[in-house]
Amino acid sequence: MTGGRYLGVDLGSTTAKAVVVDGAGKILSSSVVTMGAVSRAGMQRAIDQALGEAGLTESDLQGTVSTGYGRRLVPGAGRTYTEITCHARGTAEMVPGVRLVIDVGGQDSKAITVGDDGLVRDFAMNDRCASGTGRFYEVLARAVDVPIEGLGDLALRGSDELEVSSMCATFAETEIVSMLAEDQDVADIASSVHRAIAARTLALVAQVGRYTPVVLTGGVARNPAAVHFLSRALDAEVTVPAHPQITGAFGAALLARDGDRGRPVATDVRGADEMFPRPRGHAHDGHDCSGCDGTLGPGTVDLGTVIPAWR
Repeated sequence: MTGGRYLGVDLGSTTAKAVVVDGAGKILSSSVVTMGAVSRAGMQRAIDQALGEAGLTESDLQGTVSTGYGRRLVPGAGRTYTEITCHARGTAEMVPGVRLVIDVGGQDSKAITVGDDGLVRDFAMNDRCASGTGRFYEVLARAVDVPIEGLGDLALRGSDELEVSSMCATFAETEIVSMLAEDQDVADIASSVHRAIAARTLALVAQVGRYTPVVLTGGVARNPAAVHFLSRALDAEVTVPAHPQITGAFGAALLARDGDRGRPVATDVRGADEMFPRPRGHAHDGHDCSGCDGTLGPGTVDLGTVIPAWR
């Protein structure tokens, strides 16, 4: 193994991810820990698991970079980066040639375009509405009383006959309950919600443009129906990397390696914290629902200008 050990930590809204790489950028270990909202304890478990698997302690590390909702809570991080930069860096390394990265997290979704030189070109992000995020799939799973791991297979068995008009996590749950009361087929309901979420994601992609190859990352990428219906909405093949949940942490680890080895270090999204403040005290698990009628539309999408993520 090449010398040097580097840690990347992605502290998200519902999971903590950690990745250790060597000096060549090879993944030595990784961990994904499901937790409560932005949990320090969950973050530490993820770090401890990744270090333990690699046979390391924190003193063995040459660098640490953090990202995600709770990136400033990670002890020992020499630098922090936004999710945009880290997801682009990690995905471009896992899937060379990627042009469009769609990341669906627990509480937000992102569309990132990548140039043929591997640099971030543009991005759009929805972090103020639960629609089209992992949270929405949780709502569906609860409403139809199916484990979230089984949603994909269930939706793939459904037909295209039903339509869900609401994309608000609260309103849609009420609509799903009404469908169940009408004795609609559960598979058809699951299919209709997956198609609606794909349409919502397509609206986000429209903000940055459709490019191929397309890569889907985040926990939702493990849902085969999410991949299928997004591919259908985009009319393009959607690739899922081998480890779709750790692309952000992987990118962070690579950035730690780059900085330690004197490579040009990524320039982060300019003004990202001002463009994407993490709201507190809003309805629906931190999302701001003001001015939204709950129907399927573009919703709250913020655009930002980015500069090269890495060279």
